[in-house]
Amino acid sequence: MIERLQVSHLRNLSQVNLQTAACNVIIGANGSGKTSLLEAIFLLSRGKSFRHSQPKRYVQHHQPAAIVHAELTDGSTLAIQKQTDATTVLRLNQTTVYNQSILTEQLPTLLIDPSTMDMLEQGSASRRQLLDWLVFHMKQGFHPQWVAYQRLLKQRNSLLKQTKHLSQSQHAELKAWDKGLASHAALIHHYRVRIFEAWQPYFEESIQQLLPSYAQQLSLSYNAGYDASIPLDEQLAERLTQDLQLGYTRIGSHRADIHVHWRSENNSQSVTDTAMEKESPSDKVVKLPTIKEQAANILSRGEKKLLITALRLSQLPLLLSSSELLNSTEGAGAAQISNHANATPVVLLDDITAELDDRAIDILLSTLAQLPCQVIMTSLTADVLPLIDKYWSTSNVFHVKHGVLSPY
Repeated sequence: MIERLQVSHLRNLSQVNLQTAACNVIIGANGSGKTSLLEAIFLLSRGKSFRHSQPKRYVQHHQPAAIVHAELTDGSTLAIQKQTDATTVLRLNQTTVYNQSILTEQLPTLLIDPSTMDMLEQGSASRRQLLDWLVFHMKQGFHPQWVAYQRLLKQRNSLLKQTKHLSQSQHAELKAWDKGLASHAALIHHYRVRIFEAWQPYFEESIQQLLPSYAQQLSLSYNAGYDASIPLDEQLAERLTQDLQLGYTRIGSHRADIHVHWRSENNSQSVTDTAMEKESPSDKVVKLPTIKEQAANILSRGEKKLLITALRLSQLPLLLSSSELLNSTEGAGAAQISNHANATPVVLLDDITAELDDRAIDILLSTLAQLPCQVIMTSLTADVLPLIDKYWSTSNVFHVKHGVLSPY
């Protein structure tokens, strides 16, 4: 958990020094800098902004770099410096490190903000990242496999873009890459499936709270991005001609997805059959087929917001659950739970009152208050404070104006 946060030259936050508690509320008008504070924490944890991919968009004008530094309650310190040319410096306990994953393990962050409320209609990337965030923090072996897979995929796609006809040596090289991709994909799929199966009951419980009338209709499914029953390299070989024409790899772990399905009720329709009526006066009961389609096509915008909130909210109790729960799903010799699986997550809530109704906000906050996580939220007004007082005995409340924070 963050104990103290320092932010320098990120958007309109010139110099911020913040003492944090388990629950923190930042109140301010649009453009005041409250979302930028969440962006800074996300940047420290993930190495990237959730608003813009280019550092020059968030590094303060006329400044060479933005810096975020945090002291955690366990005594460790984390820091990131992002320069306008995207050069990055990372430090853990004053020592330079070279992999963002090291800081990510120390500071897991979960973001719920208006920009995530359209993930059901967007491409698969945001939904895939939803699962991979859990897998990263709960399975030690996942990240190295994912990095190696991405490296091979980049090499393969680069070759596919260069030519439509492979030479003999290029074909041999591609075949070796495909073997490697298949090996990494199998392990990535293994990790994803184990965590997805553990996630399911938490999602169902969260849906029961937020969308109880639809609990029987909504279900979650995982798609591997390829036929996981067949080695990926065999499938890539079959599709090579098409991949060469398109210039990229169309199937694999990088195309995995999470789907939320809507299943219609098993309706029974009573009909009278003339021929049968001659034999019996009773009606014939016909079972209509169950209709299964994307929940995004059925739910209203307000219901989609609740569904996405359920997806994110259900991840926290799983992440915080004891390692024994997950170890019970593993076979002998399987990868162990990450040592950082129990790191205190920081939940970032950006202007939730603008996206969720009072009932949903109440459920969200009451759930968070019962979990050992740190909450940092923003709000346009102080209307949310009575709910904060209801669930947290103490909280830090700040007001931000023109990038300057002060006690509320």
